[in-house]
Amino acid sequence: MVRRSSRRRVIKVGTSLLRGDQQRSTAAVIGDLADAIATAQSRGEQIALVTSGAVGLGCRALGMERRPAEVVALQAAAAVGQGLLMALYQDAFGASALAVAQVLLTRGDLASRRRYQNACRTLEQLLAWGVVPIVNENDTLATDELRFGDNDTLSALVAVAIGADDLILLTDVDRLYSGDPRQDPDATPIAEVRDLAELNRLAQGASGGGRWGTGGMTTKLAAARIATASGIRVRLADGRDPSVLVTVLAEQAVDGLLPGTLFQPAATPLPSRKGWLAHALVPRGTLRLDPGAERALLQRGASLLAVGISGLEGRFARHDAVRLVAGDGRELGRGICRLSSDELEPLLGQGGVEVVHRDQLVLTPG
Repeated sequence: MVRRSSRRRVIKVGTSLLRGDQQRSTAAVIGDLADAIATAQSRGEQIALVTSGAVGLGCRALGMERRPAEVVALQAAAAVGQGLLMALYQDAFGASALAVAQVLLTRGDLASRRRYQNACRTLEQLLAWGVVPIVNENDTLATDELRFGDNDTLSALVAVAIGADDLILLTDVDRLYSGDPRQDPDATPIAEVRDLAELNRLAQGASGGGRWGTGGMTTKLAAARIATASGIRVRLADGRDPSVLVTVLAEQAVDGLLPGTLFQPAATPLPSRKGWLAHALVPRGTLRLDPGAERALLQRGASLLAVGISGLEGRFARHDAVRLVAGDGRELGRGICRLSSDELEPLLGQGGVEVVHRDQLVLTPG
């Protein structure tokens, strides 16, 4: 990852914060965000903002009392709300003489290497111009298979795409806890997560629906996993108090600590292309490996040959992404398959045909 003399950051703000409350309107929340970002930009920093809120604003404008369940209605509400959302951002940043740019992405935009590179170049140019990219999922067009599913994941992928130094996830709790503090009186705050193994344990606890767990925290931990694996620091912080973001951006520690929870980056980050392979692609199938192939991949960094594949799941075309799993179902890695599922099926367990080249393969940490 190329480092610059100026700090580059991605900030993510979700619907729960943008809809405001009795004390702060949506416009006031966005105004506080714009003020904090403008101050950071005046110090020479480069900031990209990943935002939710289009569907909510569209529903409000249309007088809907509840969020629609049908996909086409959600897409139409997003189409109404997206313009309203950008108008609020333009007004807020315009007060500080900053230009903003709307960048709408689907998973397909990042799953294609060419479109991924185009998106990277566009974001790089906007940042070089001093423009603040306002990134959102293209809810008006995205189908289920091309959706990120949440803007936490989108923010992590944007951070990887632009080689950010930091990802700041603004949420409606003050930090990460050992349990859900709204349900568990014994939950203790966690100031720092130091390694990927610890983060994986936390994420498994959240997704397991045990002591801890809101879906919102699960997706934030997944985003932290993506970003830290690529060498990006992640901070989970309280977005309800506008002073928190100001403090985090200025790095004004109190008693040696900044607000929220810090996730330290991996000591050996994934290179840019490997990060794309691991996180941006949507796997279309699964290849099950025998023990010999597993050792070859993990210990020797070898390519995957047909002789080492004991089974496949799903239907996929040439050059689609596939998951590589051990016999017990553990994911070992992901890669670009040179053969379609129809071409590969008769070759399973035999021959030295190269199925996934090692340059098109990334190991995914367990």
